[in-house]
Amino acid sequence: MRVFAVLLIGLAVEVTALVAAFGAWGPLPTLGLLLLGGVAGTVLLRREGTRALGAFSEAMRTRRAPHREVADGVLIAAAAFLIIVPGFVSDVAGLLLLFPPTRRLLSGRMARRAEQRERAMVLNLRHGRDPMAGGVVVDGGLVDGGVVDGGVVIRGDVVDVRPEDPGRRPELR
Repeated sequence: MRVFAVLLIGLAVEVTALVAAFGAWGPLPTLGLLLLGGVAGTVLLRREGTRALGAFSEAMRTRRAPHREVADGVLIAAAAFLIIVPGFVSDVAGLLLLFPPTRRLLSGRMARRAEQRERAMVLNLRHGRDPMAGGVVVDGGLVDGGVVDGGVVIRGDVVDVRPEDPGRRPELR
């Protein structure tokens, strides 16, 4: 539902910007600016996409997790979509995503989040829990989201885990 709301708001902003541009500059300059934005975005997209693919290949060659490189690729794909969609606001947003410092800021956040999820999944797998169960094993104890209803952190040792019964929760002492 949030995505739908964002799309509707974005569409309203785009239409408003295009109507204002048509009224202020006329149809030919407005269409010229839209075409110029598309061409510039395409050139930048090709260059940054090639760089991101090279960085991804290097990460795979050196056998390290390509979190940042994958995040860069996702942001470049989003930028491509925004540049293809006609409109000034989407073109500016797409060009900002293609601008390396802006993309580096966003991809760093995305990569850190992916690393946290990866760490939680590895801990869950190591301690016999379903990796998608939502809880995280910390110091041998199970912490579901970090807190319980009363705001108390659960700490303890896993006493009994039966992986053959996925619905059963481990008992904590």
